[in-house]
Amino acid sequence: MKTVIMAGGKGTRIASLFGDIPKPMIRIAGKPVLEHELERLRDQGFTDLIITVSHLGNVIMDYFGDGSGISPATGKPFGVNIEYYNEETPLGNAGALFKLRDRLDGDFLLLNADAMFDIDFRRIVDYHRRNGGLATILTHPNSHPYDSGLIIADDRHRVEAWLTKEDPRPEFYDNRVNAGLHVINSSLLDECGINPAMVGMPGENGKTVKVDLDRQLLKPLAGTGRLICYDSPEYVKDMGTPERFAAVERDFLHGTVGARNLSHPQKAIFLDRDGTINRYVGFLRRTEQMELIPGVAEAIRKINESGYLAIVVTNQPVIARGETTVEELDEIHRKMATLLGKEGAYTDALYYCPHHPDKGFEGEVAELKIDCDCRKPKPGMLLRAARDFNIDLSASWMIGDSEADVKAGEAAGCRTILVERDAPGALLKAVDEILKN
Repeated sequence: MKTVIMAGGKGTRIASLFGDIPKPMIRIAGKPVLEHELERLRDQGFTDLIITVSHLGNVIMDYFGDGSGISPATGKPFGVNIEYYNEETPLGNAGALFKLRDRLDGDFLLLNADAMFDIDFRRIVDYHRRNGGLATILTHPNSHPYDSGLIIADDRHRVEAWLTKEDPRPEFYDNRVNAGLHVINSSLLDECGINPAMVGMPGENGKTVKVDLDRQLLKPLAGTGRLICYDSPEYVKDMGTPERFAAVERDFLHGTVGARNLSHPQKAIFLDRDGTINRYVGFLRRTEQMELIPGVAEAIRKINESGYLAIVVTNQPVIARGETTVEELDEIHRKMATLLGKEGAYTDALYYCPHHPDKGFEGEVAELKIDCDCRKPKPGMLLRAARDFNIDLSASWMIGDSEADVKAGEAAGCRTILVERDAPGALLKAVDEILKN
């Protein structure tokens, strides 16, 4: 399977630190960022690479050659096969794909060379092939969704809308941001309506015809069912400014980058919702009832920075009772994500149990009135999260305000903390206790 790495950017925002080298050649721990990327691909069996270069591209080509040589940084073989496409005329961040069309057959990985990441690429490729889209984009939450482009998807992870920072957005939204890593089927290049012969040529306005990956290839697929998002908590961060570079370097040296790869066991802090994250109102049925408890955003932000995953597991019998629809519950959770995002915090995943074993409610949903294995105190939601994210439950915690939360955590093999319901700062105190130890 081919991997195309886009390494032609100038990196103007970080030029004050590294003005004389291309951005992918910025070193972290003694190695260029691009070399870190090549090592991750090689170690997972992705060794057939095409690198597109432009600005100071000779520096990249001289360093890596055809991939058969020895790394000047490590003294070890690169262990990959590299071809290049040198954009003498800038073609936009996807124009080179049309010049490479005869070298691309079927699915290929498309990656940026100027971000630090550590991804289990085999997982995303398998996911792409199972879901059958033309393109799959890796998405993740971040600490500033309010000023990021957003991906809106349905419950099958099919992208319904792609909102840029400039686009109007709904009042409440999931914290789901495009991470800039993709699996694409090459037939997209034939179906997108762009004439390959015109790429790089003067257009009607006299300017060189360029192709923008997001706006011209991927965003038009939104709403067609052919663009899929793959949500992942794995590490992906742009390092385009001096501040972001410093943060990425710090994360790498602390081991945060590699630890988040889902091929490695993860650790999580599981969180109950009602009474732990938001104020307890009995059965929360309406969006306006969702209100964060003071200190919760700070607590979850600390989890985000700690290396633990923040995963919500919540019983929601209002679905089975017919008192709230799935869409209404989703909107409640979108509000929660929006409120957390405004304070720089996010959850990595949310699981809810819609079942309720007791019958006799007006409007109840009969097929959901069952004795399931996911309703706490049973551990089903935690076990499902462990499968989805390769979580080591023995290294994880469950925090909640009820005995059912504690029993679910214990049944899953987690350590547990019982907090006082609705108490300001209770979750923060619990998280501090976990991180201190």
